[in-house]
Amino acid sequence: MLLGYARVSTDGQDHALQLDALRGAGCERVFTETASGTKTDRAELAKVLEMARAGDTVVCWRLDRLGRSLRHLIDIAEQLERRGIALRSLTESIDTSTPSGRFLFNILGALGQMEREIIIERTKAGLRAAAARGRRGGRPPALNESKIRAARAMLASGTMTAAEVARQLGVAPSTLYRHLPGGRSALDAAA
Repeated sequence: MLLGYARVSTDGQDHALQLDALRGAGCERVFTETASGTKTDRAELAKVLEMARAGDTVVCWRLDRLGRSLRHLIDIAEQLERRGIALRSLTESIDTSTPSGRFLFNILGALGQMEREIIIERTKAGLRAAAARGRRGGRPPALNESKIRAARAMLASGTMTAAEVARQLGVAPSTLYRHLPGGRSALDAAA
């Protein structure tokens, strides 16, 4: 039996290209999933691996649909081989039921991992360059300087608790404590 596996990383992507190729290859059952390839614990991948029996072939559109980690790809291939199940990749024309297919699988798996590592390296370099230009990523601070001054003034008046001040500023008390020197202990000591 040919069992297909199709995966996209985000909800904005479409399985259609992979599904067409898998059905065209004769897959009797196709498992679809939306999850990052870096995750090794994917529900639909687990289902296809569990359903496969000796003599079956697990088919994917490309190896990177199974995973981007060479270690994970090799683990899957070894697990399938031990159970007498072949792995076939349509785009790379790999079929692990043959010696040349197993060799090519390892080469292309290594290239896929290298590609991922290069992307990570480029992303980190871009973030460092942006930081050098004064750009900072991530969520903006919940409290700016004027809100922190207002919070100090409200707390110094003694008419409001820290929870009330936080509610007035639209933040959680823990956020307020994080932005004040000495945090909660400084407020407790002042009381």
